[in-house]
Amino acid sequence: MPLALRVDGLVKDYAVRGGGAPLRAVAGVSFELEVGDTLGIVGESGCGKSTLGRLLTGLEAPSAGTVEIGGTPRARLRGRELARRIQLVFQDPYSSLNPRRTVAGAVGEVLRVHHLARNRREERRRVRELLETVALPAAVASRYPSELSGGQAQRVGIARALAPEPRILVLDEPTSALDMSVRAEIMNLLIGLRQRLGLSYLFISHDLAMVRHISDRVAVMYLGRFLELGPWLPVLSAPLHPYTIMLRAAVPEPDPVLESQRLVPIVRGEVPSAARPPAGCVFHPRCPLVEDVCRAQVPGLGELGSGHLAACHVAARRVLAGEQEVSRALEAEAVAALA
Repeated sequence: MPLALRVDGLVKDYAVRGGGAPLRAVAGVSFELEVGDTLGIVGESGCGKSTLGRLLTGLEAPSAGTVEIGGTPRARLRGRELARRIQLVFQDPYSSLNPRRTVAGAVGEVLRVHHLARNRREERRRVRELLETVALPAAVASRYPSELSGGQAQRVGIARALAPEPRILVLDEPTSALDMSVRAEIMNLLIGLRQRLGLSYLFISHDLAMVRHISDRVAVMYLGRFLELGPWLPVLSAPLHPYTIMLRAAVPEPDPVLESQRLVPIVRGEVPSAARPPAGCVFHPRCPLVEDVCRAQVPGLGELGSGHLAACHVAARRVLAGEQEVSRALEAEAVAALA
């Protein structure tokens, strides 16, 4: 399959007041995104998900590493050329819209900047088409952001992102500011747009249910690193990293009988500072299965199943030893260690 995106060793450091060690928000992230696929990125707040999205779309410059978009190094893409390939949909639609511009003005401005409308008449026609694409009536074009509901404002944000005709959308928590019924509508819209327009998505979220619903592959991020990466089914149903196991266990079961029977390991402690990350595995201070090797050596993101990668010394040893039901065993031992 052709690649929409290739990321290799991406790093982002921020200077800290007083000249101390820099804060490493993204720490050597690598992955590939195939054309037409969706990669979901999950993790706690502050793990570097949004920073990664800003690096990919050119809103931040990386400290190290490379990004290729459609086979072209991102460093060679400037301004309009980059925006024609990849766009970012923000978490808060209202903050990304100018309150003094109508919807037509906000979307039309993008068309003018990219020379995608020869005159005002063509611009108005294209704005109507974009609003129709995101299931909004033409009458919305004359409204201001304050006159829109949350769901309408997010649809406008998506329409504006689609205006320069990109092939990739980075969706940064696109439904977290919406109520549950509207979230489902936006998710279904995004799925339909991907299929109809042949788009590729990077879907950033802390909501495992949303990620499961839309993603082909899932990456679990912690303290700027990917701890687990692979097809959504093994990663979310049979995870191999203790952190992913705990994230999944924190999601309640809708069935009260199943909820009363399940094991619920709780992530203990606080996330360490990105300016002073722990040695070895970055998760080891909070991991109930920690061993001496975890404190001393950084685990590589190795393949432990068919396309299923995890950065965990304990899981890697067990998988390589041919053990069965490794995910279940790790979950049971985590619960026992935390009891």
